[in-house]
Amino acid sequence: MTKLLEQATAYFERVLWETESGTPVRAYLGERGLGDEVAHEFRLGLSRGTGLVAKAKESGFGLDEIRAAGLANARGNDYFPFRLMFPLADARGRIVGFQARKLRDDDPLRGKYVNTPESDLFKKGNVLYGLHLARPSIAKQDRAIVVEGNTDVIALRQAGVEPVVASMGTALTEHQLRELGRLTKRLFLCFDADAAGQEATLRGMQLAVKQGFDIRVVALPKGEDPADAPGSFAGQLGSAESYLFYRVRIVLERTADRQEAFVAAREILAQSEDSPERQEALRLLADRLDLPRDALAGLAPARAATGPSTSASQATTPRLLEAGLQRERDLLAAVVRNPTLVDELAALTPEHFDDPLHRRFREYLVTGAADDDELVVLRAELGARAERDALDERTGRELALRLHERKLRRDLQGADLVRATELQARLAKIRSALHELA
Repeated sequence: MTKLLEQATAYFERVLWETESGTPVRAYLGERGLGDEVAHEFRLGLSRGTGLVAKAKESGFGLDEIRAAGLANARGNDYFPFRLMFPLADARGRIVGFQARKLRDDDPLRGKYVNTPESDLFKKGNVLYGLHLARPSIAKQDRAIVVEGNTDVIALRQAGVEPVVASMGTALTEHQLRELGRLTKRLFLCFDADAAGQEATLRGMQLAVKQGFDIRVVALPKGEDPADAPGSFAGQLGSAESYLFYRVRIVLERTADRQEAFVAAREILAQSEDSPERQEALRLLADRLDLPRDALAGLAPARAATGPSTSASQATTPRLLEAGLQRERDLLAAVVRNPTLVDELAALTPEHFDDPLHRRFREYLVTGAADDDELVVLRAELGARAERDALDERTGRELALRLHERKLRRDLQGADLVRATELQARLAKIRSALHELA
């Protein structure tokens, strides 16, 4: 069967490069930025939808053997219609199957990508696309970059990023990890930023962590693939997120309730020992939930965690999560006591406040128009609080700056490069102003 698949690969190559049928497909590869040299290196080919079965029979192969190789359908015709062909090889470079990409709207097969049918020889979960070419670079650089798509592998290799393989569009499997583990224990994962891609990343990384891999995640903007900007991908590897940081970030982004997010993130962090990566994840948790820095001391790492300390941490969870809302209320109280701070409050938008009541009260203080008795009562309550706690102008300015800082940190998450640069500059000014107040 291996001999048949090798001959089929050569046949598809000839159709792509030596026939008129291949002309528009070669143009398509050029439009995708894939040059002839790298296309030949990965042995790309073209199925015309007819001719392969007849050619195989001429070479002495029987129909049952052709079907077993995934090259003929039940009727004895070519299995693949008019499609771009990606030969799939094992770690030693032997062809075990194909992945075929749709090229025409009238294609009878529904999937954009269709693989050889599963068999004793071809199992999708056992294949890492491009591994036979990437093996030397993976071993030399002691790292493997895992992406989703075949074209991502080809485009990155053409751009000089060589230790790269594709997981065939699925989460990493135990077999794939064993293959990679023979070469390195350092993995960089780069899957789609959509929900399905995040799930694939999480499943793959959890399995990899159990097998002792050091995991980093390259988070690309939503809708962008490595093949879209292969020239800048090497630089993005330097800002890859650690396993813990990625897991905590995804939890915080998916969980609307702040207390639930805190509990879920705490469970993740409780399983890890202390490390720079853990400290980075802790800082993210504190920034996103606006927790005071001293609250992080209650989240002991796995090696130091004990029953009593864990219970204490759980008991303080509601108090910690209220810290951000308390800061909002203290600012409003300071403005009630110090009307000169109204301009500071007006510079804040409703989005600077998490509590809907605080947003309404801000509007009331800025415009002077109360729309119900609840705000009038709140004014009296906060006024008394401000007097009791002696909330002066300086304290009010600091609280306003803290809310500015919090929103800028939140806006930075997911911002593109241009926007992030602008936000970082504004954040630096806020921090400078806080330093002067201190």
